[in-house]
Amino acid sequence: MAMFRKVVVANRGAVAARVLRSLRAMGVPSVAVYSDADAGAPYLSLAQEAVRIGPPPARDSYLNTEVLLDVLRRTGADGLHPGYGFLSENAAFAAQVEAAGVRFIGPTPRWIDAMGHKTRARALATQHGMPVGRGSAVLAGDADAMLRAAQAIGYPVLVKPASGGGGIGMLPARSPQELLDAVERASSMAQRGFANAEVYLERLVDRPRHVEFQVLGDRHGSVMHLHERDCSVQRRHQKLIEETPAPGLDRQTLGDLAARIAQTLQTMGYDNIGTVEMLLGPDGEFSFLEMNTRLQVEHGVTEEVSGIDLVAAQIRSAAGERLQDILPAQVPCRGHAIQARVYAEDPTRFFPSPGTLTVFVPPQNPGVRVECGYAQGQAVTPHYDPLLAKLIVHAPTRGEAIDGLVAALRNFRIEGVKHNIPALLRVLGSPEFRAGDVHTGLLADLMKQPLRA
Repeated sequence: MAMFRKVVVANRGAVAARVLRSLRAMGVPSVAVYSDADAGAPYLSLAQEAVRIGPPPARDSYLNTEVLLDVLRRTGADGLHPGYGFLSENAAFAAQVEAAGVRFIGPTPRWIDAMGHKTRARALATQHGMPVGRGSAVLAGDADAMLRAAQAIGYPVLVKPASGGGGIGMLPARSPQELLDAVERASSMAQRGFANAEVYLERLVDRPRHVEFQVLGDRHGSVMHLHERDCSVQRRHQKLIEETPAPGLDRQTLGDLAARIAQTLQTMGYDNIGTVEMLLGPDGEFSFLEMNTRLQVEHGVTEEVSGIDLVAAQIRSAAGERLQDILPAQVPCRGHAIQARVYAEDPTRFFPSPGTLTVFVPPQNPGVRVECGYAQGQAVTPHYDPLLAKLIVHAPTRGEAIDGLVAALRNFRIEGVKHNIPALLRVLGSPEFRAGDVHTGLLADLMKQPLRA
């Protein structure tokens, strides 16, 4: 297949801007879409065309598949890039796009379906010999069956939606009573967030590290890895700080695991971008968590150390190019890269903080990459994820990268909404983080401590 003639970017904000920049650099005409809340947003200026798709609620615009399919027909596009979030892991939508004669820029629908349902993905990982922690099948509505499933795994357990991601609907349970309450709440959140109320259980590992492996496949049977990222600093199971290489871990062990994952996915026939997420327990054992069949929010840190435009690579793979022509035989990993996500949210309780950005001046420090979805004067609405920007710093060493990120965050001027920069600085300035002693409970631990002078 030849390179795309025109690509619709079915997303908004920072990720839409990121994809549109790569398309522009590749010389591929693009179409941006926007809801009424995003009219005049900065990303629209990066596309050759911009099409209104509806009112602010996502269900009426960015999740409205019929409207998006109509945009494809009206613009004559032959490619659709979903970004991340929204419909990026919706197998039914990907199949509709392909049925319309348009290439979905991501894995083929069968892989989105196979990996998008968490219990089926776990079964597939087990079948192919990947390490998988204890868990259950999808829970039925019978309370006794739920309790038996938790007992078989052993408390504490984590209740998780079978579809979706982003930490939405993940709730811990340390007793039978907590379990029944958590299942009810998680099912409700899963239904609202992913239109699928199914949930299942996993063994809850206290203070694990969250390490993920970036992969890219093609439609000719090849898969390669692009090293790992550590995403352990989180709040409410959602990532805040990501970096590569993973600090304090043996490079040979990580390289061997990444190669094994890539070989497994090649055997399975995986055919585009993806990320295999794993937990590393205090016992030093890795276990499969899930696989995201899309571009990740944190892909930029991999780009910085490898020098590879992952969005362009994903597009070229979807267009039918061979991996050997897209990636070098050995993907480099030079220096250290770190990213912080800046959200419009309360910095202690982490609740969204909608409002108008009366002042919004991103830092211009040398060597800092800024991925923004907003501009001064724009409203941050409650309709979408409150991610304002991502700051990425690449440096020869981890210490230098952290210092650069701290300086950039201190120079970020935001007024009109609350933001999480104080929490980010608290993590980056802690002795634990500086020493690479990271785990998913680090931020919560630090928030319990008095501020250091």
